[in-house]
Amino acid sequence: MSDDLRDLYQEVILDHGRHPRNRRMIEDANHHARGENPLCGDKLIVFLKVNADGVIEDVSFEGQGCAISTASASLMTEVLVGKTEKQAEELFANFHALATGGEAEPSDELEDEMDRLSVLAGVRDYPVRVKCATLAWHTLVAALKDEQKVTTE
Repeated sequence: MSDDLRDLYQEVILDHGRHPRNRRMIEDANHHARGENPLCGDKLIVFLKVNADGVIEDVSFEGQGCAISTASASLMTEVLVGKTEKQAEELFANFHALATGGEAEPSDELEDEMDRLSVLAGVRDYPVRVKCATLAWHTLVAALKDEQKVTTE
């Protein structure tokens, strides 16, 4: 990866970490879950409003965490609106692969979203940070399954 690209990625992460998008509670959420990374103290709640057709109409988060955890949650909320639950699970699987050094294989309809999330690919070089980057995503999956709590332990 070129230094310019690495700098751009760091800039995006810092921007989302300092100015997170969709950091709020959804009053009429019909799914939510709490997530915690006990290694570094990151804690968050993911809120979802999913319609009867299984389409995510709104997604948000509240909580506190490091810049990577917050940036990941912020980016996640931006790419999920309008996606089906199945697409959200596919994005989770591909993001997890991206963050852990696996092979991400998104469907054609989700390539743009994975391109946006690729700014967090560098965490794979820092195993302790992988849990920070994936916390919001694990919490999303728990919320979709109506599980109340998840931990990255």
